[in-house]
Amino acid sequence: MDTNATPLTGQRSDAVLKVDSIVTRFGREVIHDGVSFTVERGEVVALIGGSGTGKSVLVKEVIGLLRPAGGIVQLLDTDVWNCGQEEMNALRRRFGMLFQDGALFSSLTVAENIAVPFLEHTDLPAELIPPLVGFKLALVGLPPEAGAKMPAELSGGMRKRVALARALALEPEILFLDEPTSGLDPIGARAFDSMVRVLSDSLGLTVFIVTHDLDTLLSIIDRVIVLSAGKVIADGRVDAVMQLDDPWIRDYFSARAPAARGGN
Repeated sequence: MDTNATPLTGQRSDAVLKVDSIVTRFGREVIHDGVSFTVERGEVVALIGGSGTGKSVLVKEVIGLLRPAGGIVQLLDTDVWNCGQEEMNALRRRFGMLFQDGALFSSLTVAENIAVPFLEHTDLPAELIPPLVGFKLALVGLPPEAGAKMPAELSGGMRKRVALARALALEPEILFLDEPTSGLDPIGARAFDSMVRVLSDSLGLTVFIVTHDLDTLLSIIDRVIVLSAGKVIADGRVDAVMQLDDPWIRDYFSARAPAARGGN
């Protein structure tokens, strides 16, 4: 834990993700200046912070897409930035990633999009892949006929579900979601949140969510990590973080804090 953070939780003992003293620079601009936290197996954890705090950048560093200037990322007992290509390829089969816009291949059908991880990371016989794709569709609440559609034919909520089905294809141990409810209407956003929580509880998934959605935080999150000024300034239960005397945290929660306290 960064020494400037406000620790609100006890010692975690079964960490699937350890981020230690991460430094990120773009030219002379320092985005992260010693970011540290852990995520325990089975948790649903949210990462929040103002614009420009590098939340999405940090996720890319965690999953091996962007190298930080310094620090260590240990994901599922693998040192992400000090491992070989073969070890990294094996690691990629153990986590799922839903990017901010879903990142579906526009030229592929829904079924073909979901099949991509099976084709790239397994040696499964071709005839076994369609039933698995159908199962993943059902897992995220989509009907079998959705598999034949193109991404452009889907609503925003359905595209997010397809992207989630693809992220779940290889039965990951940890799932990363970057602004999963962004662009969804309130009903669709809450339905997506509920689905994520059910999947986490039923499958034993660890979920790490980058979000700005207060309703997500107040409904499904076990723990929230707050980034500000390049550091982790708070890490704990949502209700505890809400009480902290920090200007950004106060402003962030101000619209919903009275209602949330009234519900406790």
